[in-house]
Amino acid sequence: MHHHSLFPVNLHAQWRNAASVTLDHRLLNWLLDANSLTARLKNHCQYFRVKLLGQQIEACHPKEANADIYEGEQVLVREVLLLCDDIPQVFARSLIPLRTLTGSERQLAQLGEQSLGQVLFNSPDLCRKDIEVASFTEESSVFKLALSFSLGQQNELWGRRSVFLLGDKPLMVAEVFLPGAFAYNKDIN
Repeated sequence: MHHHSLFPVNLHAQWRNAASVTLDHRLLNWLLDANSLTARLKNHCQYFRVKLLGQQIEACHPKEANADIYEGEQVLVREVLLLCDDIPQVFARSLIPLRTLTGSERQLAQLGEQSLGQVLFNSPDLCRKDIEVASFTEESSVFKLALSFSLGQQNELWGRRSVFLLGDKPLMVAEVFLPGAFAYNKDIN
């Protein structure tokens, strides 16, 4: 499989509780939206698609480990772009422990260019844990990825992450709003 040259991008950052961050209320509204980001983006464009940057199995990094996903355990890492009318809006990185990929959850390893969010939010037993937020500045790899798309000026990028539980099976999804994304636009709700 061909991977993007910057894959894996990684999102090592100071993730923190959203309550501790003061941000424009519109941006916070996007960051803290507990519903499907895919669905929300589709409302703002004619043509939505997912571009797969890469997918591989690796050991969970200490900075990404949490109460549900353990340091060093084998996880499937998937990195994608969410594009609206062919403009990259969001970079997403998901971590799916191999122990989650059993039974009907095996399909999560075969998504290709499908939206993970679409699958998740159609699951009856989905539980989303707290959303954490982080900012990414020019030395971060996701910022460098964004620069490669020439999307315009943005001093820092904001992202969010949370753990989802499908029944008792965890996975973690992190999403970063790229320069020029709707989330930064004062005129778009």
